[in-house]
Amino acid sequence: MARETAQTLDRGLRVLEWVSQSRSGLSVTELAERLQVGRTVVYRLVATLEEHGLVRRDTSGRVRIGAGSLRLAARVRPVLAEASLPVLRTLAEEVGATAHLTVAEGEDCVALAVVEPSWTDFHVAYRVGTRHPIGRGAAGRALASLRDKQPELQVSEGELQPGAHGVAAPIVGIPGFEASVGVVAMQQLPPTTAAQVMQAAHSLRLALSAEPRVDDPATTRRPPRPGAGSGSGSDAPGR
Repeated sequence: MARETAQTLDRGLRVLEWVSQSRSGLSVTELAERLQVGRTVVYRLVATLEEHGLVRRDTSGRVRIGAGSLRLAARVRPVLAEASLPVLRTLAEEVGATAHLTVAEGEDCVALAVVEPSWTDFHVAYRVGTRHPIGRGAAGRALASLRDKQPELQVSEGELQPGAHGVAAPIVGIPGFEASVGVVAMQQLPPTTAAQVMQAAHSLRLALSAEPRVDDPATTRRPPRPGAGSGSGSDAPGR
């Protein structure tokens, strides 16, 4: 019985994930094909999720994300922002530029967390909550590359603010979570910035996902015994 309950939960979570990633919603038939179950099973799953406001069905019967999911996301965001701060702080101090975690919200991207460097004379004052269209600026284009399933580092110059330089990388490997990490400055960024931003994206993926860390005691291997075999200040939203 416990196994059946876990399977039902898994299916419901998969439905939520797929629906959240679809701009036009999914039909019951499409969900049944993905889950490899009958339509009756999907109807029950969708009805349960509807009761909690997590999904809704439009006039054509397609299943779309519901307002309940958005409320959950709003509650989770402060936790995500707090978890990202150590990585953003390290990035800002190393590069000497304002670091930010940006998330997708519909067709916009929104600054979820921002850390400014402590040692620079001038830096971009970038406010949490600032938004602009996905596909513009380094952060927006990094999110677009994630949606296109071709995630890659992005560089921008003056796209949103004259004179602003941005570098951003998408955060991959977290299902249902569309985000990028990057830096923005009012001067040319050094060549080492790309590698530093990519490292920050990797660190944030570990911090924001359930993936075990290499220093997790549960995953750390003991060293082999002897004899054992061994193996190998400008207020600008530009980015």
